Amino acid sequence: MAKDDKKKKSKKAKALAAAAPAGTLEGALERLAALKAEVAALEATLATAAAAAAPATAPQATAAPAAAEAAPKKKNPPPVSPLAPAAFPDLPPVAGVRFAAAEANVRYKGRRDVMLAMLAPGSAVAGVFTRSSTRSAPVLWCEALRDAAPVKGPQAILVNSGNSNAFTGRNGVEAVEALAAAVAKATGAPKSGVWMASTGVIGEPLPHEKIAAKLEELNANLHEDAGEDAARAIMTTDTFPKGAAEVLPLGGQRVTIAGFCKGSGMIAPDMATMLGFVFTDAAIERDVLQKMLSEATERTFNAVTVDSDTSTSDTVLVAATGRAPMEPITSRRDPRAAEFAAALERVLRDLAQQIVRDGEGATKFVSVTVTGAKSDKSAKKVALAIANSPLVKTAIAGEDPNWGRVVMAVGKCGEPADRDRIGIRFGDIVVAEGGWVSPSYKEADGAAYMKNAELDITCELGIGEGKATVWTCDLTHGYITINADYRS
Repeated sequence: MAKDDKKKKSKKAKALAAAAPAGTLEGALERLAALKAEVAALEATLATAAAAAAPATAPQATAAPAAAEAAPKKKNPPPVSPLAPAAFPDLPPVAGVRFAAAEANVRYKGRRDVMLAMLAPGSAVAGVFTRSSTRSAPVLWCEALRDAAPVKGPQAILVNSGNSNAFTGRNGVEAVEALAAAVAKATGAPKSGVWMASTGVIGEPLPHEKIAAKLEELNANLHEDAGEDAARAIMTTDTFPKGAAEVLPLGGQRVTIAGFCKGSGMIAPDMATMLGFVFTDAAIERDVLQKMLSEATERTFNAVTVDSDTSTSDTVLVAATGRAPMEPITSRRDPRAAEFAAALERVLRDLAQQIVRDGEGATKFVSVTVTGAKSDKSAKKVALAIANSPLVKTAIAGEDPNWGRVVMAVGKCGEPADRDRIGIRFGDIVVAEGGWVSPSYKEADGAAYMKNAELDITCELGIGEGKATVWTCDLTHGYITINADYRS
């Protein structure tokens, strides 16, 4: 239809509508017909305009996919968590340990994604791992090393990010075996002394040839001061590298403990998606070190949760090089053992809490303490029920002092509790006591407290002496955004 014809038709429709008798059925029908005609004329005008513009835009639409194939869109790094520490700590060197990191392009481009740590001969290595029934090939490999006879020569720890080598069948096992042989060849460590860990996407074959091609470079660049480079190389959705250290006098000698970890999502007890590597120059027998690590892990890495999901790849290794001038600790009854174990637990707790502070999308760091439980074990189960509750976590994100959700979480977990003795506190604010809202509680006080970046929730069960503390974060839209985009 020509432009002038459309204008004439529109004018005619308006004229008919104006001439139609008002207040009659005939008039109403004529006005309706006129309006339909006017709408049809407008639609025709828009269609003509769109057709005229199409030739100019079509080539752009056709060219876009080709451009995307030629140069994949680079994702911007996520903003650093608002709960992050000001800076990565200045990790003191640990005698007998050297690090290197390299860019192998396992999945990420333009960043280091593989790290190698070399341990001096005679080092003792202890490990704890995920209890998932779908453990990754590297985890199964390390479990076998832990349960085998100690290695006398040098040992190596090889870690990659971007691919977890989990749920990869025989391919995954062969990748681990090939890398162990390649590390042994490049470093001189025995194959039985090569520890491995992988983190990243599940179910995709590990391009182990890319990692093997970087081993000579890694071995040539080992340095005792490269701990931060190693910490950055193992990151996935982390927004900051995580490190912690402590120097302590032990039996009159100076001993160093230093380490780093990664973790941000799929974090829950039973280790979750996290990797941790801690090193000390103390001389400690392997069995004693293993017991210390297992005990400390239960109160640190197994007491944090971001999203209640347990990973296939969780690994924490502690290596004692024995380079400090001290007599070895060969028994848990050695007075020095208690001092060292306490310091090790402090370092592990610091690392574990940094993982929560880097929880995907997190804006609040939350400590949940349960007291008055039947046992410490029961208290921990209740605390985790509160910390893992999506309703509790979203209320925290919304800064809503919804203490009823805490009551709900206590009731659903199946652990003993006296409903009529339950008490709840938000920080120092008594919210509920004796199984009922406290007469002194004011909703405005609770709402004001929830605006803090760090929160303490305490729940008294009223039946025993058991107590436990776990750490969690809030659940925000940011968590959904990060995980919806993880594989793209």
